[in-house]
Amino acid sequence: MLPFFYQDNLTHNLADFTLDELSSKHCIQVLRMEAGTNIMLTNGKGLTCEASIKSPSKKHTVVTIKSSEFIEVSQPKFSLAIAFTKNKNRNEWLLEKLTEIGVSEIYPLLTHRSERDKLNMDRLNGILVSAMLQSQQSHLPNLHKAIKFKDFLEESELMNGQKFIAHCISEKDRNDFPKALKPGEDTLILIGPEGDFSEEEIALCLQNNFQAVSFGKNRLRTETAGLYACTVFNALNNE
Repeated sequence: MLPFFYQDNLTHNLADFTLDELSSKHCIQVLRMEAGTNIMLTNGKGLTCEASIKSPSKKHTVVTIKSSEFIEVSQPKFSLAIAFTKNKNRNEWLLEKLTEIGVSEIYPLLTHRSERDKLNMDRLNGILVSAMLQSQQSHLPNLHKAIKFKDFLEESELMNGQKFIAHCISEKDRNDFPKALKPGEDTLILIGPEGDFSEEEIALCLQNNFQAVSFGKNRLRTETAGLYACTVFNALNNE
């Protein structure tokens, strides 16, 4: 496969295009590419182009666009609202794996028991970009700014599709997630912090038409639960 590069200002109907300094350096200094070498470009919004290096430069490599294709975003959409842990490495691992498997929207939740309320958005978006390129995809997941739980519930009223909250507070009135999940529908799932959602937060979700679900008899860590939900969704919708 050809090397993949992210260029957020890439547009349709271009003859030549100048890579940004970071990609130029990686092409010429790290990969030691020369004129005539073919690469792939994406803007993270579905546009994918095959290009050939025209003028190598460590800062401003110019490429010639050979062909372009627009790839539609996968349907249905999977959205995850999750309270990140205090361990940033576990959060970053989760974002990488979510991107590789397939996620559309990620909402960092600030809950009653949240352990982390400050995020390095530039670093986290960089991890999403790297995972998108590594997995040869053309759509970059949308990582939203951290949002308070009650504010997110208000926003979720405008979202279509099925909505779930996973919690461990009580076995009562919880459905098994794989059985509750309907294929072909946009899906939003909420996952709480290590201490779980509060009873008040769970009650608010149920009042707002969320379904309470379980991920099985084993209690999962926050990032494991997020990855499990994403994996089940994609397995069900890619059959």
